[in-house]
Amino acid sequence: MSYSVYLVEDDKSLNPILTSYLENEGWNVKSFHDGFSAVQAIKERPDIWVLDIMLPDIDGFELIDQIKDDNFEIPVIFISARDQDLDRITGLEKGSDDYIAKPFSPRELVIRIKKIIKRIYGEKEKQKEIKYGKYMVNPKSRVVKIIDKEQRKDLTVREFDLLVFFLNNIFHALTRDQILNNVWGRNYYGSDRVVDDLIRRLRKKLPDLRIETIYGHGYRLVQKDEI
Repeated sequence: MSYSVYLVEDDKSLNPILTSYLENEGWNVKSFHDGFSAVQAIKERPDIWVLDIMLPDIDGFELIDQIKDDNFEIPVIFISARDQDLDRITGLEKGSDDYIAKPFSPRELVIRIKKIIKRIYGEKEKQKEIKYGKYMVNPKSRVVKIIDKEQRKDLTVREFDLLVFFLNNIFHALTRDQILNNVWGRNYYGSDRVVDDLIRRLRKKLPDLRIETIYGHGYRLVQKDEI
């Protein structure tokens, strides 16, 4: 499934960088530059909040109080350039799940979020069989079956990884960079045209898979009756 990550960071140069890194993980990201704007979104209950402590209006500590009052189970990561020990202790007392001191690598934030998501939400959704039309996909055994025929479809490792990535992000527009990062990994430096070739092969092997081409952007998986 695609998780929702809400970022509150008033630094106008850092905010878009962090947002870009988070979106490249396939997450649904909403970013805010002040606390008051974020307060209006608390009722939306994202899967995780990332809060800068020093904000131009209400600070991150006030914000986490309101988030936890609405739903104490939602995890929160604090980021701050202030005194680490004091902020970390205060954050823990208020129910935060992690703390990252500035300056930090955006990749570190991604890793911290992944660990919290895995710990809190677990891998249950990814391990369940996923039904799509006449296909049944088992991420754990990496098997794709045609339900009415009990016939298996053989996919390569990357074809299967791409399929599961689409199924976990159904209806979401995915860029080629997001697909590259999730299927090939961030260390891949070749052409993004490999994405087009892989999708072409996947469409051929699973003709009932409805993958839309979004020209100038990327691709999106939709249900059969959506096209």
